[in-house]
Amino acid sequence: MGARLDVRKTYKLYIGGTFPRSESGRSYEVFAAPARAGATPRFLANAAQGSRKDARDAVVAARAAQPGWAGATAYNRGQVLYRVAEVMEGRRAQFAEEVRVGEGISPSRADSLVSQAIDRWVWYAGWTDKIAQVAGNPNPVAGPFFNLSVPEPCGVVAILAPQESSLLGLVSVIAPAIATGNTAVVVSSKDRPLPAVTLSECLATSDVPGGVVNIITGDAAEIAPWLASHRDVNGLDLTGSAGVEGLAWGELEASAAETLKLIVRPGGAGARAEEPDWAIEPAISRMTTFLETKTVWHPKGR
Repeated sequence: MGARLDVRKTYKLYIGGTFPRSESGRSYEVFAAPARAGATPRFLANAAQGSRKDARDAVVAARAAQPGWAGATAYNRGQVLYRVAEVMEGRRAQFAEEVRVGEGISPSRADSLVSQAIDRWVWYAGWTDKIAQVAGNPNPVAGPFFNLSVPEPCGVVAILAPQESSLLGLVSVIAPAIATGNTAVVVSSKDRPLPAVTLSECLATSDVPGGVVNIITGDAAEIAPWLASHRDVNGLDLTGSAGVEGLAWGELEASAAETLKLIVRPGGAGARAEEPDWAIEPAISRMTTFLETKTVWHPKGR
């Protein structure tokens, strides 16, 4: 009997709760990080290369899912996010291996990063029914009225995930956006997409409604300009634009300004998503950045 050939997994996009191939039919090769300088990279898989049309489809799916997700109770959203962490915990060995080969780090370091990513997801799950008390408040007014400031999600958020931190950074930009009722269109790390694909499988097998998170693998320089200018995108997280060849975050910001998007800049407050720069205040600012404030007036009785 001859040597057995590995069954290579076909990696696809995650849009609207399903796993389509790119409409362009394109794919690209994913390699393990070289074990040493000058070593030949080891082939891992072929990943779908998302296109402008895929990004538009993802925005449509995110928009359709947003009212229902925002309309769920904050407590229920927390339960749903916690369920994702449970599924991630069950696949931690796969995550650790994908992080290890993708980032070229030791098994112990990879396992530590997976633990931090799961713990961070749980942390944001706990904030879903608390952020309103932090970001909203009653306001003193000169009259017989109650005046309340209430935070609301801005809508659809386009996210460029960190290029280097394939799982911890990814979780750190997705979880705060959806914890507050937004839906997300995420462009994963191009060279390290496997943890993002596995995360999408966790989302698909948990209680997260289809369309709440949509993950596109491929070249951020190709996809990001269309998301920045898209009129049905309400927020833009540019964390992962740093270090992407052919992508200038200033141009993306200028394009986004035409439709008044809320923006997280690379290097700004809370913009760095991976350790060691993550801290409580920047993590909270990631949630409040993609919130808008509604003021409610109500008359007082005598």
